[in-house]
Amino acid sequence: MNQPISLMLLIPLITAILFPFIKNEKFVKYLSFSVSVANLIISVLMLSDFQYGIINFEEKFLWISYFNIHYHVGVDMLSLLMVLLTNLTVSVSVLSSFNCIKKDIKKYYAWLLVLSSSIIGVFVSLDAFLFYLFWEAMLIPMYFLIGIWGGENRIYATVKFFIYTMGASLIMLVGIIFTYINLKNNGINSFEILDFYKNTLMGKTQIFVFISFLIAFAVKIPIFPFHTWLPDAHVEAPTAASVILAGVLLKMGVYGYLRFMIPMFPNLSYAIAPYMAAVGVFGVIYASLMAWVQKDIKKLVAYSSVAHMGLIVLGIFSFEPKAVNGAILQMINHGISTGGLFLMIGILYERTHTRIMENYGGIFKTVPFISSFFMIVTLSSIAVPSTNGFIGEITILLGSFKKYPILTIISVSGVILGAVYMLGAYEKMFFGEIKKENSNIPDLNNREWIYMSVIALLIFAIGLFPNPLIKLIDDFIRTYPFIRS
Repeated sequence: MNQPISLMLLIPLITAILFPFIKNEKFVKYLSFSVSVANLIISVLMLSDFQYGIINFEEKFLWISYFNIHYHVGVDMLSLLMVLLTNLTVSVSVLSSFNCIKKDIKKYYAWLLVLSSSIIGVFVSLDAFLFYLFWEAMLIPMYFLIGIWGGENRIYATVKFFIYTMGASLIMLVGIIFTYINLKNNGINSFEILDFYKNTLMGKTQIFVFISFLIAFAVKIPIFPFHTWLPDAHVEAPTAASVILAGVLLKMGVYGYLRFMIPMFPNLSYAIAPYMAAVGVFGVIYASLMAWVQKDIKKLVAYSSVAHMGLIVLGIFSFEPKAVNGAILQMINHGISTGGLFLMIGILYERTHTRIMENYGGIFKTVPFISSFFMIVTLSSIAVPSTNGFIGEITILLGSFKKYPILTIISVSGVILGAVYMLGAYEKMFFGEIKKENSNIPDLNNREWIYMSVIALLIFAIGLFPNPLIKLIDDFIRTYPFIRS
């Protein structure tokens, strides 16, 4: 396949541009889904043709000659797995939107497709300037998706999301510019990410640039105390935006650490690793306690995302091969399970127009299939054996225990709290005396069966047969020179 990366970037963008000229809104929905599935197929074919140890499907040509900026894209196994996760998440998100979006339908699907291209661009960029452009471009469609199709407090949530993420991105841009100037002073006129690894930054300038990347990616993950934008954004976002936000966007921060900060500043990264691990574990406990006291199920799951990402940060900054493998695996698992939770919340909200858990009660009797799928994604979220969540979390814990035994033991309490608040939420919503207004809500329709069956299949496939995915991640770790075993 020639230039598959450019195809994945261009097909959604070109399709989105054509939407104003299409009169049939139903056709727009199906075309959007077809495009997202086409991108998913392309990424699967890329995986089947992948060659280990090199950058695959590389494309490069000069773009802005004055600064020697290139359109330079390609993938290693880490970025390809993130592209696969993105395309899967977008496909499911598009399909889940068919009934719940009632206004400005063409604009909505256009922004979804633009968001898809922007996220893919982040994961495939090999030029730092190009990476930054895609990183910033991603904010625009998410801004409109929340701001137009979000809940009652959508403007507050949108502005907060934009201020946090835009501010952090500008800090990163300053770091990129400082690194470029440093390279140019040493005879390397380049924005290439691999050339950025050759920087000779020293002293206060090195620390400043290091902190610029540290903060920019911490906000995106998000790490405590930069997390406060996330619950608000999740609560107000439409279902598809919440699924993409939890499923993919949060992973961009961890990806940034692995792609930029650690290779550019390995010694500083090792030096702050214990503190990053501690902050990650603190986030696990703090977010779990916050989730426990929520009444809104969507806000509960939003805080659970902060807790899960804290555990991933612990795995990455242990710099143990097994823990890093588990962290990358858990990035994928979290995208599937938490994305599935937001899908189920969206399904229920379409029927009941409430997210307050106590407003449900006893609906297991009315919607047994919704209840069953909700239980499956809940079990995955709390890492029950045989689900994908278990293999990811246990691998992180076993790996990180070697480096940080006390922090790892503390983090287990967050895992236990996760089971407490998730099962407690399930009990409130599905058991007990049914509310009169919920006695006749419909169960899953055929479209919902399709995408929830895919989620459930992945949960058990990865949980029961994790070795193929673990091997793919191991192949990346073996070629990543910054892991100290």
